[in-house]
Amino acid sequence: MTTRAWLRGAGQLAAVLSAAFVMLSLLLIATEHDVATALQAMVRGAFGSYYAITSATMVRMVPLGFAGLAVSIAFRAGILNVGAEGQLLVGAAAATALAVPLTGVSPLLAIPLMLAGGAIAGALWAGVAGLLRLRFGVLEVISTIMLNFVALYLTGWLVRGPLQEPTRINPQSVSLPEALHLPVLLEGTRLHAGVPLVVVVAVGAWWWLSQTASGFRVRAVGANVFAAQSAGGIAVGRTVFGAFLLSGLLAGLGGAVEYTGITYALYENFSPGYGYTAIAVALLARLHPIGVVGTALLFGALEAGANAMQRDAGVPSVVVSVVEALLILLIVAADRWSERVSARAEMAT
Repeated sequence: MTTRAWLRGAGQLAAVLSAAFVMLSLLLIATEHDVATALQAMVRGAFGSYYAITSATMVRMVPLGFAGLAVSIAFRAGILNVGAEGQLLVGAAAATALAVPLTGVSPLLAIPLMLAGGAIAGALWAGVAGLLRLRFGVLEVISTIMLNFVALYLTGWLVRGPLQEPTRINPQSVSLPEALHLPVLLEGTRLHAGVPLVVVVAVGAWWWLSQTASGFRVRAVGANVFAAQSAGGIAVGRTVFGAFLLSGLLAGLGGAVEYTGITYALYENFSPGYGYTAIAVALLARLHPIGVVGTALLFGALEAGANAMQRDAGVPSVVVSVVEALLILLIVAADRWSERVSARAEMAT
């Protein structure tokens, strides 16, 4: 990416952040909350202390980062995958199911197996939508969002049935043995090994997209499927299905990492909507894998700040969710406007 492109991206990010600040302030005024008190609580919750940064903001970055990478890869291939939420849930469920038979096994083997199981489950879940699109022409926007609900109810059934803890009192799985937790990087915090892992995966995804033939095929199909097929001789169906699988794999891995690194149990409402927020994460990063890490950190701060704002200032955390939704609309509208300006400029020349 050129220096000019980076500067343009930084300017767009600053504009979006300014818009988010204005929208949040207006919502706080409309709901009759003290703006200064609420924003101060939000900043404290996200960046106000060492613990807030390492144990709130950064740990929320991890599932948002994996789901954001999943959305980014899919969108790069021209796939409107809005099913990262469901893929993340089935990834967590698969890791939970593997935890029982792996209890007592060396963590050096058990943890990678749980992560791999979650990733494979996410890939298979996304593969269902891929098959529906390629075989029956079902739009992935419809299939993936419906599969989100299937995954949600499947998780609810699992924590009340096969995976429920032995006492059958709470609708959740048995707690993961401490030996199978992801390693904590800083003593006294919740910062776990998933943080460097998502960074490594993001760098790997960027290298794959920009430096490999298969990555080029994904970008070509996403840019113009007809040109890729006719002029480039690319097997579009195979490329699209591969992108479906890779997207689901990343989201499923995110669910497995969240289970082994933070929650240590599967329960209803396991995800507070990470898969949906990931759409904004990917779009704000302009689908750039490394940029996804930065925007995931930003949205992790918003999530952490929202909880603190609700706790310390009495502002419902859903206010921040509304701002995130408005940001998605704002980003999409800005992209459309930019495309129209470019088209008019080309016509004028």
